[in-house]
Amino acid sequence: MAPVAASPTPVIASLPLAPPTGPPKDKAAARKRFEAVYATVRDDLLADFRKHNMPEEAIEYYRRSMDYNVPGGKLNRGLSVVDSVAILKGRDLNETEYFKAAVLGWAVEWLQAYFLVADDIMDASITRRSQPCWYRVDGVGLMAVNDALILEGAIFQMIRKHFRNDPFYVDLIDLMHEVSYQTEMGQLVDLITAPEDRVDLSKFNLSRHKTIVLYKTAVYSFYLPVALALLLCGFPVEKKNESDPDYYKLALDILLPLGEYFQIQDDYLDFAGTPEQIGKVGTDIMDNKCSWCINTALAHANPTQRAILDANYGRKDADAEAHVKQVFREVGVDALYAEYESKAYARINALIDAVPEVTSPCGEAVLRRAIFRVFLEKIYKRTK
Repeated sequence: MAPVAASPTPVIASLPLAPPTGPPKDKAAARKRFEAVYATVRDDLLADFRKHNMPEEAIEYYRRSMDYNVPGGKLNRGLSVVDSVAILKGRDLNETEYFKAAVLGWAVEWLQAYFLVADDIMDASITRRSQPCWYRVDGVGLMAVNDALILEGAIFQMIRKHFRNDPFYVDLIDLMHEVSYQTEMGQLVDLITAPEDRVDLSKFNLSRHKTIVLYKTAVYSFYLPVALALLLCGFPVEKKNESDPDYYKLALDILLPLGEYFQIQDDYLDFAGTPEQIGKVGTDIMDNKCSWCINTALAHANPTQRAILDANYGRKDADAEAHVKQVFREVGVDALYAEYESKAYARINALIDAVPEVTSPCGEAVLRRAIFRVFLEKIYKRTK
């Protein structure tokens, strides 16, 4: 999987710089600084629309679409690019370095927005980030299909503007296309396995769940931010010598299991977490999600329990949901999750420990184990 670069860089507001060994302590300040770059990127994209003589109505609609769909989430993926670059360089980033890292972070957030707008249409979802899904907003409807495509296209416009003159430009374009393609593959498998209007648990199994998680979530949420940071810090995609480490495969081999662990954790919290704890009401059972919990229950259920799952899973009914949860408890989903988490944490730590801390060929950055450990410690034993 290969990764890519920029032109004149605007100066952004000076706020506390990220420490070299992990995410900044002042998360609010880090988010504020990152959000300042959003406005610059968005305005560049609007200027490009004007360059093509788009009518003012189209320009304002484009602005509304971006503002509604891109910046409102947790921004973890985008901020991870900035944090990862600081860890690799082992020092505070100067203004130019920060801006370029933040632009790539926003490229990931634009990718996320593209996926979510499209996903909400396919799933007939009602709300996203505590507001109506974009396609349900007055005056939008199925224009949201085209809006999703424009959000994807915007990624390559911002990359062209800010990275065209960098030596890794082609690798960057290749990385974004490949990650987008693989995520769409995962979405396809998810859609044919667990359509919302048809429940068929014979299609569910832990192997299918793993495929969906790795392709739909882990590649773009965990691998992509680090791969972008590696590119920006001068780590080559192609090995110059046979003895050189394959930096991107090292990252992939750790970050895919990390992403799988994160999603399994998310699936478990949807079942076991309280609304006060996780900030929402779990809906995976009613929504016919191919989650780790149902697949684990299917793997351990006796015939009677299997019949209960077949009769009740995916139904918009509180009593049916209660029957499914009871089977989850009977087969020991809680204990099985605790066992999985313990083993996953040990396995990922072992993979991290085996990473050679190698200096990049340009001598400006080091592939540090901390880049992976920060991800792991963020999610280990999380409760929301």
